[in-house]
Amino acid sequence: MTGYIVQLDKSRPPFFIAPAKVPLRRWLINIVLFFCINVLNNHAFSYDISVPVHIILRSGGSITTMIAGYLYGKRYARLQAIAVIFLSVGVVLAAWSDAQDKIVLQRDSGRPAFNSGLIILLVAQVLSAIMGLYTEATYRQFGPHWRENLFYSHMLSLPLFLPFVPSMMRNFKSMMHSNILTLSIPWANSSIATPFPSQLAYLAINVLTQYACIRGVNVLAAKSSALTVTIVLNIRKLVSLLLSIWLFGNSLARGTLFGAIIVFGAGALYSFGSAPKQDSGGKKVVYVKQE
Repeated sequence: MTGYIVQLDKSRPPFFIAPAKVPLRRWLINIVLFFCINVLNNHAFSYDISVPVHIILRSGGSITTMIAGYLYGKRYARLQAIAVIFLSVGVVLAAWSDAQDKIVLQRDSGRPAFNSGLIILLVAQVLSAIMGLYTEATYRQFGPHWRENLFYSHMLSLPLFLPFVPSMMRNFKSMMHSNILTLSIPWANSSIATPFPSQLAYLAINVLTQYACIRGVNVLAAKSSALTVTIVLNIRKLVSLLLSIWLFGNSLARGTLFGAIIVFGAGALYSFGSAPKQDSGGKKVVYVKQE
């Protein structure tokens, strides 16, 4: 809806949408990738993957982005490559450590295998790398029209959700009958009951934060390379990981926690590798590379 306000053109009935600055056929590929990536990332939760591990594994997208970029003809600084290698090692360590903890649990549960969830996330990361590079190429060719991308990627992907309507309706009805949201007031030692079902309130908060996140990602993608976007998102995932552990009491195995430290430390190392250097006279030296 916010995207439609930006694209509104009252002189173009019946849909009143301003002419697209990027050919729609170009956006269609983005839309399919966008839809598949989000569905796969959410479907992975059906395979006994916790939220912290989900965050860590998705932080490994930089290695797939760098490999895809290299095949696409890009070249990266040595420190950037080292940072991505360390990041990949951290992801593997975190996944392997968590998988060891899951082996015992899976023997006593009927849930799908943890390894299947890893494969789904891997496919999603490959598609995400392709989409990032494709979006970067689109912005380079037609200009950084991120608002147009934001609008069409959401509006034209809605029909793809039609097969999921029955499932979504069942979940929405379940949310409608969830417990009433109660707000605690620590300093008053009391609580206030609201008229809203708790799960609908959480859904509304999720929608607002998703909007802020996706809008920010599109702004960043219009100004930076696909790999830089992926690394910056890793830092954002660190905040999500810490909040998940603190707010919801999620625990991490020692190896998984060590892997997480490596992942986000590598993100910091990448930022040093991407910073402009200075010569002996104090002037900035910018290395020109295909990025």
